[in-house]
Amino acid sequence: MEGRVAVVTGASSGIGRVIANEMASRKVTLFLVSNEPAIMDALTEVRVHSPQSLAVVADVTRVDDLTKVVDQVMEAFGRLDILVNNAGITRDNLLMRMKDEEWDAVLAVNLTSIFRLTRLALKPMMKARYGRIVNIASVVGATGNPGQANYAASKAGLMGFTKSVAAEVASRNITANCVAPGFIRTAMTDKLNPKAREAILSRIPMGEMGTPADVANAVCFLAAQSSGYITGETLHVNGGMYMG
Repeated sequence: MEGRVAVVTGASSGIGRVIANEMASRKVTLFLVSNEPAIMDALTEVRVHSPQSLAVVADVTRVDDLTKVVDQVMEAFGRLDILVNNAGITRDNLLMRMKDEEWDAVLAVNLTSIFRLTRLALKPMMKARYGRIVNIASVVGATGNPGQANYAASKAGLMGFTKSVAAEVASRNITANCVAPGFIRTAMTDKLNPKAREAILSRIPMGEMGTPADVANAVCFLAAQSSGYITGETLHVNGGMYMG
């Protein structure tokens, strides 16, 4: 991966920030994208290993912002080798109570924005005859989850989208895959009460939650040049919670 240029969305915190740092440690030049000003703090971390990396505050639901992202990457580095679509949101609610806005917001960020950014990124990748696209899905895209009809639908749709992209661009040496995390230790899961935590762990054969680093390592595996014969796949990182 050394010397490659990667765009990572949702890179200001959580899993996205860890993915960016792991890629930087492997000498990838990063272009970080987030709608939060904290992206500049994430950039400072990344530059320890990848000093040429850049960041921008952008809204992935805005077509103009996404266009500017790809334009700025090409202007700064002249290439775009890796795209990690990590940005995502939840708006949980039971289906009977779910508002149209809650459905629309989740689909806009978790699926429509990925369609648009991937479409833009494919142009330089097709020209270079090289690319690695890694989309962050979720175990609930395969299993469903009560109260998350919108989120599960977006992640299931993302898996199907990824397979279609993979089939379309394979002849150009471009791969498209998903990484689907299960329960990952984050600031949110750290606040769970003991009963809720026990209920979650009972569903995981390994008996513990994963870490953001587990997800980041899976992303780097699929983003590497050496994984060029793997495409259209979903790599589940869930401690055995789901075996599809």
